[in-house]
Amino acid sequence: MNTEMAYLLGMICGNGEIQRGVTDTTVAIEIPHKVNKTDDFHDIALYVKASLDNIRKNIEPLISTGIDTTQSSTVTRLSFTKSNADFLIREINQFIGLATSHDNVRIHDDVFAFSKDQKVIFLRGFADVTGYVRRSNQYMKPYEHRVYIEIPHNWELVIDICNLLMSVNVPVQNIDWAHPNMRDGKVIKYNKGYKTFWKKEHQIKIWVNEFLPINFGILHKQQALENFAKEFASNYSGKKIFKEHTHRYYWEYKKQNKIKPIHPGENDTFIPVKIRGKHYNSWKEIAEDLGYGK
Repeated sequence: MNTEMAYLLGMICGNGEIQRGVTDTTVAIEIPHKVNKTDDFHDIALYVKASLDNIRKNIEPLISTGIDTTQSSTVTRLSFTKSNADFLIREINQFIGLATSHDNVRIHDDVFAFSKDQKVIFLRGFADVTGYVRRSNQYMKPYEHRVYIEIPHNWELVIDICNLLMSVNVPVQNIDWAHPNMRDGKVIKYNKGYKTFWKKEHQIKIWVNEFLPINFGILHKQQALENFAKEFASNYSGKKIFKEHTHRYYWEYKKQNKIKPIHPGENDTFIPVKIRGKHYNSWKEIAEDLGYGK
């Protein structure tokens, strides 16, 4: 395993699609643009385009072929095609199994056995295609910035990424689960007729300063991360020192769960069998039941 392969695997697991044909396999990866402009009004599509040079330098020697790219105002798409017998395709298949996209992929056990540097690079590739860092990602105070990693529908992948982050000593601040008790905790949307409102993407939230060991390979995301981390650190005025405030895992906090009403969606088949039919008052309870923990 080398860093180039770790980065490519991270991108595939984060937002990739595997199209297997009789003789060839096409690997496609999407880098979505959540908005058209950065917080300081720069064009995001241009930033991503500029970042592609570095991505090409990292990946093209590994895949021994060119990368096709297309770009719209909302997404940049990378793809390459190789023979099914090619060593790289066989290596990718070894790590992702029969998965066809980020919707059904799991993080292979061998990734957890990577060196720390390789895990960090894998997570960087994953975050480059799933992560966002914007001023709107603040917590309670305007300087409490966070990185969001968004994962649609794949509950197990959320847990895998959280545990991989923990293995490199990066705590998760919050997980906004696509669960009715979390996304419609007071049953307001359901009662207004929006019965499936809660079926959104899962969001892993990480303090910006805690994410600095991972970093981004996409230029505008990295610039925002560095700027917001400085702003957070310079404005923090809590009683505890800054690092003690942010570097904590959910099981290190006191339990202060507000009791939520029962939601009719708790038995929906969208929810994994392991937790289907259960009522939750906190994201932490879901995380623990699904396997993110000590």
